[in-house]
Amino acid sequence: MNATVLKRSTAPGVRLGGVSFVWRPRMALVTLVLAVAAFFVFSVSIAVGDFPIGLQRVLATLFGYGERVDEFVIMDLRLPRALAGLVVGVALGVSGALTQSIARNPLASPDILGITGGATAVAVALVTASGGTATAVLDTLGLPAAALVGGLGTGLLVYFMAWRRGIDGFRLILIGIAVSAVMQALTTWLLVNADIRDVARAQAWLVGSLDNRSWGEVEVALWGTLILMVVVACVAFQFKPLHLGDDVAAGLGVRYTAVRAVLLLCAVLLASVAVSAAGPVPFVALVAPQVAMRLTKSPTPPLLASGATGALLLTGSDLVARTVLPISLPVGVVTAAFGGPFLIYLLVRANRR
Repeated sequence: MNATVLKRSTAPGVRLGGVSFVWRPRMALVTLVLAVAAFFVFSVSIAVGDFPIGLQRVLATLFGYGERVDEFVIMDLRLPRALAGLVVGVALGVSGALTQSIARNPLASPDILGITGGATAVAVALVTASGGTATAVLDTLGLPAAALVGGLGTGLLVYFMAWRRGIDGFRLILIGIAVSAVMQALTTWLLVNADIRDVARAQAWLVGSLDNRSWGEVEVALWGTLILMVVVACVAFQFKPLHLGDDVAAGLGVRYTAVRAVLLLCAVLLASVAVSAAGPVPFVALVAPQVAMRLTKSPTPPLLASGATGALLLTGSDLVARTVLPISLPVGVVTAAFGGPFLIYLLVRANRR
């Protein structure tokens, strides 16, 4: 009987050449459903607007069979914004799943750890608000490069300050909160001393917005996310034993320090890419991994399901911000509206434990 129970509780393994993995039907099904739902909301977001377009015509245009009028409205006007929502949602979802897994704490996310704040401080404050040589240099490098530099620098600062013969989740979060506060203060100080016209342009972006996205911004975010996802996929198999502890991982031959550093670097870069494309959209990286973990009943945040959940949350929030509310608002306002109560829920749950 015990052997039968053990056999039923063990997930079947699959081997394809030199790659082997465990087949989890529920996780695969939930990830597929989330991806389909995200694509559906993405298509609806393109269809809705001042010039409504039927969903069938939207799909036909996306697959290259649309009319010329529809192609102009969809491909030139609406698709960059909708695609930016998908890409940024995936980047934030995977980034949050990585940081929460590394810290082993559901409160760890790029928002809390100061990564988003660092990317924002450099990308917004120095590019749009400050003057002189710094602005000229950053304008030449572009917004994505500025966000990557800011996010990477802040992430490395938090990592090295939290390092003490290893990474402790609570120490990482506390230092991240402190660094995030410093970055917010720096951003506020630079905006106070900036020209009022630059402040007005930066204010909507500071909340997190998908308005007026260009194909250039979307392409940078898309290729950056794809490259980082490939790196994460290559290292993810070695990341699984880290959930069992550093000693167990070392016993299995995993170089846990190097693996953790590479994945944390990928998480920082994914968050920075998201900030460069849509600004500091709050709480998506915090909520998406936890929702995906509960839907898949996984003990740790699943990467693919977290990315699909992030895409669904962000595209859905943008659709609500444009169509449901009385006035059109930045998407960050909607994500903050549901992310704030979810953060309180996580805090109360952690205190009960």
